[in-house]
Amino acid sequence: MSTYFSAEVQAGFDAARKKALKQRHRLRVEADGMSVRVVRFLDDGFTLDAETAPRLRGLVNLYDGSKHISQCLVVATDEEDGEMHYEFKRATAVSDQAPVDYYQSEPTPAGLLGRPH
Repeated sequence: MSTYFSAEVQAGFDAARKKALKQRHRLRVEADGMSVRVVRFLDDGFTLDAETAPRLRGLVNLYDGSKHISQCLVVATDEEDGEMHYEFKRATAVSDQAPVDYYQSEPTPAGLLGRPH
C-alpha cells in the first residue's frame, strides 16, 4: 500500500491542518496596531502562520481572547512547515494590581465582618 498523495491532496491536508491549529487556540498577539492569531504556544515562544505573520521584533502583547495575559519581548527565529517561530527574550505576566514598593509583613484584610446579633 502506498502513502503517496498528489500535490493537490497534500495541499488540502496541509490547509486543513493549519485551519484546525488556528481554531484550537484563542491566543493572539498584538503589535503595532495589528492582531494575529497564535498557531502554537511553546515554552520559549510561539508560532504564527508564515503567510500572514509580520516580522515581529520587540514588544508585543499576548491575549487569551480579550484577557491580556502577558507583555513580551520577541524575536523571529526561523520559518518551518509554514509557521514562523518567535522566541521570547522576556515574558512578563500582566497583573491587575500595581506592584508594592514596600514590605508587607502579613496580609491586611480588606474589611472585617462583625458578629451577628
